[in-house]
Amino acid sequence: MSDGQSRHLAIGLSGTGRHPAAWREPGARPTEVVRAQRWIDLVSRAGEAGADLVTLDDSFGAHPGLTTATDDRTDLLTGRVDAVLLASRVAPAVPGIGIVPTAVTTHTEPFHTSKAIATLDYVSTGRAGVELSIATSAADAALFGRREIAGDDSGTVELLAEAEDYAEVLRRLWDSWEDDAEIRDVATGRFVDRDRLHYIDFDGPRFSVRGPSITPRPPQGQPLIVAAADHGARSAELIGRVADVGFVPATDATAARASVDAIRSAQSAAGRTEETVHVFADLIVVLDADVATAAARLARLDEAAGIGIPRSAPVFVGTPADLVDHITELVGGTGVTGVRLQPATIPHDLDLIVAEVAPELQRRSGFGRAVTPVDGWSGTLRGRLGLPRPTNRYGTRTTSTAQAGVR
Repeated sequence: MSDGQSRHLAIGLSGTGRHPAAWREPGARPTEVVRAQRWIDLVSRAGEAGADLVTLDDSFGAHPGLTTATDDRTDLLTGRVDAVLLASRVAPAVPGIGIVPTAVTTHTEPFHTSKAIATLDYVSTGRAGVELSIATSAADAALFGRREIAGDDSGTVELLAEAEDYAEVLRRLWDSWEDDAEIRDVATGRFVDRDRLHYIDFDGPRFSVRGPSITPRPPQGQPLIVAAADHGARSAELIGRVADVGFVPATDATAARASVDAIRSAQSAAGRTEETVHVFADLIVVLDADVATAAARLARLDEAAGIGIPRSAPVFVGTPADLVDHITELVGGTGVTGVRLQPATIPHDLDLIVAEVAPELQRRSGFGRAVTPVDGWSGTLRGRLGLPRPTNRYGTRTTSTAQAGVR
């Protein structure tokens, strides 16, 4: 039974599913991976499940499982589209649900990402976020040819520190326009009040960004910043220091509680104790009518690909009912406030999430229960998660939701 708390569902969409052989499955529509309508259909399905948000996976490398640029196993390669651009196409066509594409901080510039996500927030009417990801692969770096990636723990720590700076630059740029900076006064010819545009003057070891942005402050003020704890303790620290939502690879309630404690500790150290940081358990799911059938399907997929699912999150194999039991354990008294379910194959596992898992989660564990909007801040992704609209760090007055342009 539900304990009365509101909990949140995210669905992670990646190509034809997280398994490298998912594109071979019936109904996968692999030739349509680069077509917008397919993604509109998938995000709409997630909305039917009552999901608060979808994440759209992205990377600069080959399909997971290819470890070198010279690997000749081209059967594992599938088409990939830019997640941020895709989100801006999908968001206007699918109302209600939050859209959170991935941005790889290792090989992109925060200025470009800031205006792209601000634009996404406008076209989605306040439902945007961005999942920050790092790229530790030397093969990925070779595609760009402008930096080398250390293949040890120190290299990962440096990339995560870079991601932390990246998040700070994003937030400063989103704040660099005050909400009422645009005047648009035809009579005087004044389009913008220059006193309400601000240099951000970020000067660090990894970025030097003066600003301001070229895009007005987004409807949410600051779209959500999301991160996954897929690189050990340091990535959990990143969540506590800069994220609004973190995905943690919790195998059981004990691991979930430990991840929450680590994030809360980092949050406190960063002076963010008063802020809400949601922690979602992260699961890749292989579902079927019984455990044996699900396990056999996974074994068949592994054999077809020659590799298993890249383990950025625990892989759950079982029935929809078993999955609900497992999620109920993960959120029960651990401090976890939601779950992200990543289908191993699409549409099979996604369909079972929508038809069987989500309704039972709503009935038993408080998923999908409406959150009381903060200061009337409804209709946005922040509103769905009970998060307030951030005050502009450079501004001199608070702007209401209506003044910010969200209806």
